[in-house]
Amino acid sequence: MEEIKDIAKEILQAILPIAVLVVIFQLILFEEPGLMIAQFLIGVLMVSIGLGLFLLGVKVGLLPLGEIIGSELPQRGSFVLIILFTFFLGIAVTVAEPDVRVLAAQIDIVSAGEVSKNILITFVAIGVAIFMAIAVARLLLGIPISYILVGGYLLVFALSLYVPPHFVPISFDSGGVTTGPMTVPFILALGVGLTSVLGGKSTMSDSFGYVALASIGPVMAVMILGVIYA
Repeated sequence: MEEIKDIAKEILQAILPIAVLVVIFQLILFEEPGLMIAQFLIGVLMVSIGLGLFLLGVKVGLLPLGEIIGSELPQRGSFVLIILFTFFLGIAVTVAEPDVRVLAAQIDIVSAGEVSKNILITFVAIGVAIFMAIAVARLLLGIPISYILVGGYLLVFALSLYVPPHFVPISFDSGGVTTGPMTVPFILALGVGLTSVLGGKSTMSDSFGYVALASIGPVMAVMILGVIYA
């Protein structure tokens, strides 16, 4: 019951200011905004209910699941098995991310089908999966995260010189949408679970940074897709 109250408070703090601001603008800008305000408030109510159910699901199911997988996997598998399992988890969680599907659908429409949404989702998912595997390998091998971040972004900027101009913003947007409400909680929970078993003295510093690394993957993958299309 306490969790439901906390979630309701979070939703209220997130949605109420925006809702009030939009209603005020509608009252100022439109002569007869009654119907529009009613439709907007119905939408706000639906969003609030949906967001509440989602956050409850994240706290009850997704976060505990990620931590359990992260803590159990190192005890039951070899280095290669851990990397492979993380790779396929990265694909699964990215394909399920709503933000990725929205971006892919919009690009499909704008490009008149030239850049298929299925191809884009595939490349984004593979990019996230590869860098999730790299993030776990970094933990297992004790490689500083700064080396991978700097190296990854240097490679991204180098690739941007050879990518068609319209693919550059798409690439960086692809990195942004992977930090959505489905992917981030799971990756963070998985990282905390893994480092609770493998982190040793550096558990605190190694528990985070997975999302930063996972965000490089889709940027790089979509740039490679752009090179292919070029």
